[in-house]
Amino acid sequence: MAKTLKMIYAGGLRVAALYSRSDRRDGPAQRAAKQKASSAAQKRMNQIYSYQKLELLLATNFPLPGSGLVLTLTFDDQHLPGSRTEAQRKMKYFLKLLRDGRRAEGLPEPRCFWAPEILTSESGRWHFHAVLDNTGRDMDMIRRCWIYGSDVEIKKLRVDKEKNHETLARYMTKELRECQEYDSKPGLHGWSCTRNALKPEIETVTVPDDYELQPPEGSEVLLDEHRKTEYASYRVIKYRWASVDLPRPARARRRLRRIPRKD
Repeated sequence: MAKTLKMIYAGGLRVAALYSRSDRRDGPAQRAAKQKASSAAQKRMNQIYSYQKLELLLATNFPLPGSGLVLTLTFDDQHLPGSRTEAQRKMKYFLKLLRDGRRAEGLPEPRCFWAPEILTSESGRWHFHAVLDNTGRDMDMIRRCWIYGSDVEIKKLRVDKEKNHETLARYMTKELRECQEYDSKPGLHGWSCTRNALKPEIETVTVPDDYELQPPEGSEVLLDEHRKTEYASYRVIKYRWASVDLPRPARARRRLRRIPRKD
């Protein structure tokens, strides 16, 4: 007998699922129960909402408080875009100017996530919400490179109970949830990112049937969902841990491995 443990590592943010797996010796009732538990756990692990995908990406790329800069970049009257396509084109030109400016000063290429907003804005004025990696030398350069207006707001990323990767991801995707035009376009994120953005690591492990999933001592539990029946069980937890996996230069998918049974 064995179970499957699936882990997502996104900086200090972790999502873990433990669920029963089918065995060839199982009878019909056991197989059906285990399949149901597996499906429930996988569904909870699959980040089906745009903000959930963005939350994990933000936590991976900007794991520590202050490791990212939260920007609001607003267009003035002379540079208002006429469409989302034009707004995105201007945002990409801003990133090109920022990339060139960093290169001239020997700084790394910008790693950035951004989302346009107009419909839910009180002023109805086009602007971008963005999160940019913080080199410590960006403030003046950002204002110089945003050539579409003087209204530039820059704050350091917070990661605490009140403001964190989830609240930021929800805020950046609020127009996506309220905008009717996305209803007929499944899979549309509403946000974009640079190509060098890092992805969370995923690990799938086979563990003994008596293995118990527990968040590390001292971690902050954000979600704990579990269910157990006569034949099967699953548990999904999301937690923030003090130990942070710093971003790596390339995506890594950890290989399937087996944890031996305790004697």
